[in-house]
Amino acid sequence: MRAAVLLETGQDTLEVVEDAEPAGFGPGKVRVRMRATGLCHSDLSAMGGVLPQPAPFVPGHEGAGEVLEVGEGVTHVAPGDRVLVCWLPACNNCPACRRGQRHLCLAGFMNAGTPNFRRTGGDLFGFAGTGTFAEEVVLDAPCAVPVPDDVPFDIAALIGCGVTTGLGAAFNTARVEAGSSVAVIGCGGVGISVVQGARACGAARIVAVDPVAARREAALRFGATEAVAPDGLAAAKRELTGDEGFDYVFEVVGRSATARTAYETTRRGGTLCVVGAGAMDDQLQFNMFELFFDEKRILPSLYGGGDVLHSYDRAIALWRAGRIDLEGLITHRVPLDRVNDAIEQMRTGEALRTTITF
Repeated sequence: MRAAVLLETGQDTLEVVEDAEPAGFGPGKVRVRMRATGLCHSDLSAMGGVLPQPAPFVPGHEGAGEVLEVGEGVTHVAPGDRVLVCWLPACNNCPACRRGQRHLCLAGFMNAGTPNFRRTGGDLFGFAGTGTFAEEVVLDAPCAVPVPDDVPFDIAALIGCGVTTGLGAAFNTARVEAGSSVAVIGCGGVGISVVQGARACGAARIVAVDPVAARREAALRFGATEAVAPDGLAAAKRELTGDEGFDYVFEVVGRSATARTAYETTRRGGTLCVVGAGAMDDQLQFNMFELFFDEKRILPSLYGGGDVLHSYDRAIALWRAGRIDLEGLITHRVPLDRVNDAIEQMRTGEALRTTITF
């Protein structure tokens, strides 16, 4: 089968190979034919070495497809079922799961170092234990989550990561209150999902911040009340909040500089929600007095927080009700052999989400 492969960490482009095959099928596994997968910024971060991932590997973790085969002991899905890929499955048995924090379960991360594919010359890993930039993939059974027949594959793929991450940050982690003021720094697919989540929570003012004009314009269509370039954020803070700061500020970039800006843009007693995934050596500095005196809540949000299965259901319900727009998030569609076009579209900010269709 065909798969897009990063041969060495640090390379800018992928190689589409035709001699890959999924590996590891057996008890507790599910073999899935991919139908659609989204390009998430985390894929680029793994390619560049910002996020740890052994190479060579098949990127992609935001996908959906149909079940081809199930291994012994798998009962929740059957051949022919439509599924989305959950890149962070819960084991339901560890201390985090027993506390109700299933999104903090480490079981999925334990599989990231096990090859998911093989080809002539050796094994290939799958990003985050998945690797959806391939025509087929073998997953641990909890990674294959059934979706209703009325949910298109490309919409299901987005719910598998970006949409759930953004909506969940607003609903689960920050718990945005009705009538509040919100700023969202970084308005790609995840940031726009934060905007939509804040709107669904009833926020009165939502300021979208992004250096790309097209993304600012898109944010207004998705529910932002104002949109500014980064150099206009300070003025927006003065004009809209009397320079007090916003009730909630979401950092959806994954850099210490923007996180510091987000902190300074949050009002005293407000909430800074860190959604972007950054590098281990990118240090963010606070002094002890401001942490005490400003009493700002700093809340990291991994995969949107909360129970991801519930988050999937909520996203589908909001989409069905017309409360969120998921079709509009997909600005580009490409076949697998044009995967490098998708990478360039994300790097330049041209796309909100590019989906690869099979």
